[in-house]
Amino acid sequence: MKIESHLAQIGSVQEPVTGAVSFPVYQATAFRHPKLGQSTGFDYARTKSPTRAVLEEAAAKLESGDAGFACSSGMAALQTIFAYFSQGDHLIVSLDLYGGTYRLLERIMSRFGVTASYVDTNDIDGMSSLLQPNTKAVLIETPTNPLMMITDLERVCSWAKSRGLLTIVDNTLLTPYLQRPIELGADIVIHSATKYLGGHNDVLAGLIITKGEELSKEMAILHNSIGAVLGPQDSWLLMRGMKTLALRMERHQYNATKIAEYLLEHPAIDDVYYPALPHHPGHDVQNKQSSGNTGIFSFRLKDARYIEPILRHIKLIAFAESLGGVESLMTYPAVQTHADIPEEIRKAVGVDDRLLRFSVGIEHVDDLIEDLEQALREAKQEIEEQ
Repeated sequence: MKIESHLAQIGSVQEPVTGAVSFPVYQATAFRHPKLGQSTGFDYARTKSPTRAVLEEAAAKLESGDAGFACSSGMAALQTIFAYFSQGDHLIVSLDLYGGTYRLLERIMSRFGVTASYVDTNDIDGMSSLLQPNTKAVLIETPTNPLMMITDLERVCSWAKSRGLLTIVDNTLLTPYLQRPIELGADIVIHSATKYLGGHNDVLAGLIITKGEELSKEMAILHNSIGAVLGPQDSWLLMRGMKTLALRMERHQYNATKIAEYLLEHPAIDDVYYPALPHHPGHDVQNKQSSGNTGIFSFRLKDARYIEPILRHIKLIAFAESLGGVESLMTYPAVQTHADIPEEIRKAVGVDDRLLRFSVGIEHVDDLIEDLEQALREAKQEIEEQ
């Protein structure tokens, strides 16, 4: 069965009593035992709840994993994964990294003796030079946020496996509809499910998917023990959003491609970072390992003075953090999503004061281009009048 059908049918056949096509929201936190020593499979909601269980099963199937774990946010999912590691362990991590992940590693995990080194994960020699006797895993974002750097997952997973390292892949931006890292050799996949999986800017959630019996058992212990689990109402909202993922991702990437091509020709724009563009580094790798492109890209203006008036003049597009929803959002990474990364590191990677990130929604592409045109025009006029 194709992935579109799996998505549309999430939860539709799991309710045997009434046959409800939309799986119910079970608000219960406690469940009766038939008698001493027996269980219905549900005892306490932190450990397992019916609505969350259906979501977790669907997530594991979509990502070709063995087990899924739904968390209260993407950061909660990351914290649960990081709890797998011990004091003194070392991780190799993508260089162009979401600021929240960097903050969690450098401000929190470092207190517990877990350290990280940052590198372009396409640079095998660079990763090899960072290997330490205590290195345990590689954490990859691909595409990265916000510069859309692409990692050859099959190559890196093979390199990591040959050295006894786990490979963790953040698949938030492409989703299992377009890319399935476990099929390319990854051990763990993570999602900020708040983004494309939820898709409507109305649910905060994270997902972990594991491959392998022992790893899945250990993650289940961590998930239950830490307790940053997703509640039943949010689990239902996430399932509802995932049912339309295939349709939404097709519109997201169509709109994003058209707008990226438009901006690439605009005289105020220096460059556009989007893997669908033939000139983008990693374009061929992206085409090899995924079946399409995300709906987010970044672009760099020639003059930083454009930033403030553009963000003030956009109307249909909202100046807001986050990404992956049906509504278009624009973000200024240097002072929002990546503010916790030291300035010298940000600028070395390319997250400077001229960079904007655009999460393209599912509105009509002509309306989005028109909004950008008027904002750029107003910004140009204000700059010329200064």
